[in-house]
Amino acid sequence: MSSAVESAPRSPGRPRSTRADEAIIEAVLDLLAEGSTIESLSIEAIAAKAGVGKATIYRRWSGKQALLVDALRTLKGQPPAPKGESVREDLVLLLRGVGRNPDPRASKIMPCLVPEVHRSPEQYAVYQELIQPRREMTREVLRRGVQTGELRADLDIELAMAMLTGPVLMQKILRWSPDIDEKDLPERVVDTLLAGLTPR
Repeated sequence: MSSAVESAPRSPGRPRSTRADEAIIEAVLDLLAEGSTIESLSIEAIAAKAGVGKATIYRRWSGKQALLVDALRTLKGQPPAPKGESVREDLVLLLRGVGRNPDPRASKIMPCLVPEVHRSPEQYAVYQELIQPRREMTREVLRRGVQTGELRADLDIELAMAMLTGPVLMQKILRWSPDIDEKDLPERVVDTLLAGLTPR
């Protein structure tokens, strides 16, 4: 596969191989699931796992960090899109997606990223780039709630996001309490917090 990909002539504007893209992303996720740390993960190892040359990777991504962001974004899948009809329903929808990943490799990969995010400024930047679009979705829902009067005008948006996401994430990652049912946790968190976020 490597020689075929590398030796094929590339004319201007020729679309890149989707198959090679997918093989590279899958290689990153497989290596992480098999126990490779982000720090030890190398372009050489990714290329060997994917069956492509290093040049194929560098034609697609500027470096390991950009590749990691795309791979982890693929792992997490697309966040659910809020309908915009009810702040409560949109918040519950977004919280249901916290910690839920369609790829079974996520359960091996995501917990291992936490210490690296704390230790490495580079990996913290990867995490921020990965999570920012999801965070912005929640911001938009809360801002809309303030504008429509569903939420308090003096609402601290950033703090409200942390209060919403924190309990769900803590239960997913740490299994903080065996007495908390994860199935209805998003609804319970939203309803509890809305009691303090709505106008009086």
